[in-house]
Amino acid sequence: MAAPMSNVEEIRSRVILGEFGVKNVHTTDFPGNYPGFDDTWDMKRFQKNFRIDVVHLDENSMEFDMVGIDAAIANAFRRILLAEVPTMAIEKVFIYNNTSIVQDEVLAHRLGLIPIKADPRLFEFKNTGENASEIDTIQLQLKIKCSRNPRASKDSSDPRELYLNHMVYSKHIEWVPIGNQADVFADSCIRPVHDDILIAQLRPGQELDITMHCVKGIGKDHAKFSPVATASYRLLPEITLLEPVEGEKAERLKRCFSRGVIDLEDVRGRKVAKVVNSRLDTCSREVLRHNDLKNCVKLGRVRDHFIFTVESTGIMPPDVLVTEAIKVLMTKCQMFLNEMNSVDME
Repeated sequence: MAAPMSNVEEIRSRVILGEFGVKNVHTTDFPGNYPGFDDTWDMKRFQKNFRIDVVHLDENSMEFDMVGIDAAIANAFRRILLAEVPTMAIEKVFIYNNTSIVQDEVLAHRLGLIPIKADPRLFEFKNTGENASEIDTIQLQLKIKCSRNPRASKDSSDPRELYLNHMVYSKHIEWVPIGNQADVFADSCIRPVHDDILIAQLRPGQELDITMHCVKGIGKDHAKFSPVATASYRLLPEITLLEPVEGEKAERLKRCFSRGVIDLEDVRGRKVAKVVNSRLDTCSREVLRHNDLKNCVKLGRVRDHFIFTVESTGIMPPDVLVTEAIKVLMTKCQMFLNEMNSVDME
């Protein structure tokens, strides 16, 4: 049965959150599906409607809105951020001496997951079987030995006072330049992103002597190469009050939503609820549990308005990661077009 014309626009552009389910979850605005609507894809219309609005940006995280695209493209962009933007990570661990209680395999795994502050755009992918060189490998070294503190009090039982170098942190990892790397990267010291990552605990006489090789890779091969801690998106919430809500009902309505979504304003001595910022809502649908409130509110999400949150591991700033992800997506599109053209020529 065809939908009434009054509901067509809502079906096309809104996801509706109901008490017992979610409606309009599938994309339906494809050519010929709705009489009177021209849904054929048009470049000029896309350029007019598409936009990216940066909402928040700092050293490690970024929040931005991507408006005017389909969920398939938004999800492709998210997956590229997670798995296809290259970074540098520890790939080979040469353990010359390890007398700690941590097994070699566990130690190598811990080291591999430490994010390394190095710009991957300045390196090449390392070919299998080739020797390490300055253009494709970073060499790091961890050499430390625990000993007793001769100045420690005899009555002390605190390891921090009794021992020297008993806590091995990522700050103890040192960069050993290969070839001309010392000159090329003179202005950007290569090191672990964080200095306080605990690697192992030692006792007097125990030591570590390890050399590590970092190479360029992508998260699709191993999670250690993923440049983001999280990369996610959600649809923009839309909350509509269908009727005035006053007094005690307004107070309860406000408590049903996240802080800052609903506010109360004084109208002729009565408290009246109003929607202030639906963006802050987590879409918990708590309001639908109240029989006297659920018919007063309509909960929805804007289908083509994606709120992206990107949190970098610190290897590169989040805005750079977004730019690199866009470049990867453009490369994929160009490869697809080239394949299509080659098929047409055949």
